[in-house]
Amino acid sequence: MTADSGPEVLRYTAFSADPAGGNPAGVVLDAGGLDEERMLAIAAELGYSESAFLTERTGEGAYTIRYFSPKAEVPFCGHATVATALALAERDGPGELEFATAAGPVPVTVVREGGELRATLTSVAPRIEEVADADLAEALAALDWLAADLDPELPPRIAYAGARHLVLAAATRERLAELAYDFARLEALMHRLELTTLQLVWREGPEVFHVRDPFPVGGVVEDPATGAAAAAFGAYARELGIVPEASALTLHQGANMGRPGTLTVELRAGDPRVRVSGTGTRIG
Repeated sequence: MTADSGPEVLRYTAFSADPAGGNPAGVVLDAGGLDEERMLAIAAELGYSESAFLTERTGEGAYTIRYFSPKAEVPFCGHATVATALALAERDGPGELEFATAAGPVPVTVVREGGELRATLTSVAPRIEEVADADLAEALAALDWLAADLDPELPPRIAYAGARHLVLAAATRERLAELAYDFARLEALMHRLELTTLQLVWREGPEVFHVRDPFPVGGVVEDPATGAAAAAFGAYARELGIVPEASALTLHQGANMGRPGTLTVELRAGDPRVRVSGTGTRIG
């Protein structure tokens, strides 16, 4: 980085090996000289749902990382973590990393499978909480969903694994596909509940789900592939007994946006943390 040229801003997509799929993120591997205002400006200029900035190297494979949407800093972002890990692996080789995030330490392992790099992040300890009836009613109203549109087998909850997400399960794939919501109304509710996204889910099979993530608090209508929400959903599914304690879940996201991606969520017996993995590639 130089004073004249500014930092090098890399562009990666996460959770797809196709540059046209998955969720794009900006990545700055040397952001030590940037203040919050400049990081926010870079994120806003890129226009991706989040961008990641490595502000300090604290040890071998260990870094302090910050995440910014076009509108604000967020405590944790899964797809930008994967994108950053892949960028580091392309520069330094696969291996073990650890990111110090505002939510806590997040280890990441990068391996090469065939010709592709694959990153697996391990979340902070998750937690699940009930949703107040009035807040649920407001979320449904903002989405223009009816209570009858919900799957009774997957009850609404707020789930956390580094960031807070409201999990709402659609009873049909058609309901999930028809996403047209009141941006300002949902944004206001999300700010009040300190939510990062809504994790809208439809269950295709025992361990296969389709998901969509409205993200008005980040200044974008929808996030194409959401690692933080995937981790939160994994914790939710295990806590409610929807899946076995040890499971490997497949989450498909982004198809309705024309940016299909796949997130793998691993749950291990005896470990409350959630592992989220995927491929990715550089854009341009």
